[in-house]
Amino acid sequence: MPGTVVIGSQFGDEGKGKVTDFYSDKADLVVRYHGGNNAGHTVVAHGVTYKFHLLPSGIVHGKRILIGAGVVLDPRVLKKELSELKGKTDIGIDPRTHIIMPWHNLLDAGREESRQKIKIGTTKRGIGPCYADKAERIGIRFEDLVDEQRLNEKIDEVYPIKKAILEKVYEIKVPFSKEEVFQEYSALGKEFKNYLQDVSLEVSDALHAKKNVLFEGAQGTFLDNDFGTYPFVTSSHPVSGGVAIGVGMAVNRIERIIGIVKAYTTRVGFGPFPTEQENSVGDYLVENGKEFGTTTGRKRRVGWLDLPMMRTSMRFNGFTEIAITKLDVLSGLEKVKVAKSYKVGDKKIEFFPYSNKGIENCEPVYEEFESFKITGKEKKYSDLPETARKYLEYIEEEIKAPITLISVGPGREETILK
Repeated sequence: MPGTVVIGSQFGDEGKGKVTDFYSDKADLVVRYHGGNNAGHTVVAHGVTYKFHLLPSGIVHGKRILIGAGVVLDPRVLKKELSELKGKTDIGIDPRTHIIMPWHNLLDAGREESRQKIKIGTTKRGIGPCYADKAERIGIRFEDLVDEQRLNEKIDEVYPIKKAILEKVYEIKVPFSKEEVFQEYSALGKEFKNYLQDVSLEVSDALHAKKNVLFEGAQGTFLDNDFGTYPFVTSSHPVSGGVAIGVGMAVNRIERIIGIVKAYTTRVGFGPFPTEQENSVGDYLVENGKEFGTTTGRKRRVGWLDLPMMRTSMRFNGFTEIAITKLDVLSGLEKVKVAKSYKVGDKKIEFFPYSNKGIENCEPVYEEFESFKITGKEKKYSDLPETARKYLEYIEEEIKAPITLISVGPGREETILK
């Protein structure tokens, strides 16, 4: 499996953590390529539940873990996550990785609260402001964090600017001094200095040596900063093309692109959602699927699987295969529906519109399937009810990519390889 990437095909929360954990067993390296601790991955292994926000899920296997330059890293969160893990951790962090500073959290909250008409639903973890500083070329990188002199110079430069913005624009009193930030972050820099590693070089060498490298992202395709439901998106690129930029490697080194498709659709926060079910079906899916955010605890919005979205996701990512997650959650429903297309006036639309206005005008056209019962004890594809197999084969045909993995429960062992 050299050069394998796991991609969320929808709005995030598709179950990437479990699938990454499953494939990590055969990986030599597991690499996080974008995003920050605004994401959450839940992994259940041997009856133990692990929740990660920054560290790649493969760390449960004790694999070599790398954090690429496309990630924005909060060292306070890294310290907390490492303290909760038992056993050896083998980690490398790229010197180019940008660091979330305390003012980023305040700016994130201040900007969201100031929005009069369009709320984004940010997690207020400082992700967007950190990426903004990166683009503005005033960011603090991991190479600065681990060098006291450079860190002090950077904080001297940036702190007064951020303090002025917070107090004069957002009327937020800054609760920390420049000296306090330096003391806290210089201590973190000393603690993590040995993690400094040119991730681009290590990954390139590993792929050249035919080692198995698994790339893990966060969020989902339709939260991509360019191709998602802008402005209701994240600040980075969850699509497969984001891997090459986030790690620093050639795009042709990716051989396998696994699209994670939840058997229905969920979304956290605001933004368009054509198949959303604000009814008893939605309530059932939330309860049965435990649809609450790993990072925020927020209740997720839920709806039927959306094939126009999936066809578009396929175009953006080029899936070589797909993994279906949470099939068991649909158990017990009287009928299972899939949006096969949209109706816009008298037109039939088979792809996800590029604008939110276009999405809002879409009326889903549904295909119905008979109900099925999943126990979680199924070990082979043939163990699944015929009605469930019909549902899966319909999805496979419409997305034009083979299903190779089906999750029938939260545990690592509750997985079927097709």
